[in-house]
Amino acid sequence: MSLHPVLAERLDAAMRPVPFSATRRDAVLPAVPNKVHSVIGMRRAGKTTYLRQLQAEWRKTVPPHQAIFLSFDDDRLMELPLDQLNKLLEAYYRAHPELRGAETAYWLLDEVHMVAGWDRFARRIHDTEKIQLVVSGSSARMLSREVHTSLRGRGIETLILPFSFREFLRHRHEEPASAGRLLAAERSQVEKRFLEYLEIGGFPEAQGLSTRHRVALLQGYVDTVLFRDVVERYRITQVAGLRWLTRQCLRNPAGAFSVHGFHRDLQSQGHGIRKNAIYDMVAHLTDAFLVSLVSIASDSEKRQQINPRKVYPADPAMVRAFDVSGRSNVGHALETVVFHELQRRCAAVTYVKTTDGFEVDFLARRYDGSQELLQVCADPSSPAVLDREVRALLAARKEHPRAVARLLVLTADQVTDVTASNVRVQPAYQWLLDEDSDT
Repeated sequence: MSLHPVLAERLDAAMRPVPFSATRRDAVLPAVPNKVHSVIGMRRAGKTTYLRQLQAEWRKTVPPHQAIFLSFDDDRLMELPLDQLNKLLEAYYRAHPELRGAETAYWLLDEVHMVAGWDRFARRIHDTEKIQLVVSGSSARMLSREVHTSLRGRGIETLILPFSFREFLRHRHEEPASAGRLLAAERSQVEKRFLEYLEIGGFPEAQGLSTRHRVALLQGYVDTVLFRDVVERYRITQVAGLRWLTRQCLRNPAGAFSVHGFHRDLQSQGHGIRKNAIYDMVAHLTDAFLVSLVSIASDSEKRQQINPRKVYPADPAMVRAFDVSGRSNVGHALETVVFHELQRRCAAVTYVKTTDGFEVDFLARRYDGSQELLQVCADPSSPAVLDREVRALLAARKEHPRAVARLLVLTADQVTDVTASNVRVQPAYQWLLDEDSDT
């Protein structure tokens, strides 16, 4: 059997120069040689666009045919036999035999999970050909845990989240060089955009939509994740319980969540779901990047397990999309944004509960050994609120003395002189835009 005609057509098109125009993402492939790169993240976060961005960057240094992008998201390629990937490889090298074994080719394969057994092909060409392979997909089959298992140690991941605040501004052609050196008018514009970002969020398709259409879009994303990445993938039969769990997580952003408490609530509502099944559902939701859970800071595994975890949605806009209280929830959205920025900065994130009973939103530990205690406060105008937030940071710092204590507020005019000299106060948008900024 020859190469599938649709695949042949796509290969031919993939080797030609094509213009690329999209908002540049700040994600970077890990500089680890001799690995298959897997680009992962929630559906619609921008993984395909990121692959196109990588192709455009590589084509600045190599001819177009040496960096190709191929998508398998086509109904005509459904149930494509695995041997078609080998035929694709041979067709590529027949077109450019001078590359084989001599120069590195860059292959970016999107939705490659549509071909059953693709991982065996990936392992083979990784071991036998000079091809830098990058793969991505929107299915639960492309989750990092499964990719690492199937590639048997040959893979390394890059997480794509919805737009950061800097990318949100870049999308509007308003990216500042430095948030620490803004003129008054520029600062006002950035603060306006930051309030918009907390409401609109970072999903690329949500930009520019009305509130009604944005809410419908995000709710549709969630339904797709539930039914395609969880229900179909794991053959979930207790769909009502899964939906209840999802709503609980999305309607309680930055709140405490425990499987034990949720199980008790389900039983009171007449849902007979085993506790272990709920643990599995939570794992599926986090694997699909719909929610993230943050554990308490402790060296004791038991303490981490018995204490509630804080739950964060994939994007700040989901706070409003699933809220039924009518509250503005700016504080929850702000905390969600800070959490995802810590994810981008590859920090290990926990929350702190001190022996005095104070709570600090985040303890972030970096690979270089640095630590940061972050308290997020959308409205510190009340002296009692400000005092509580600072006392919590100071109490936590006694238990984590190497950590920088930082209070993040909403706007520049909220930055108040704090009597504690070792607590740094700054607008959250400044911290987001200038990672190493100080106040």
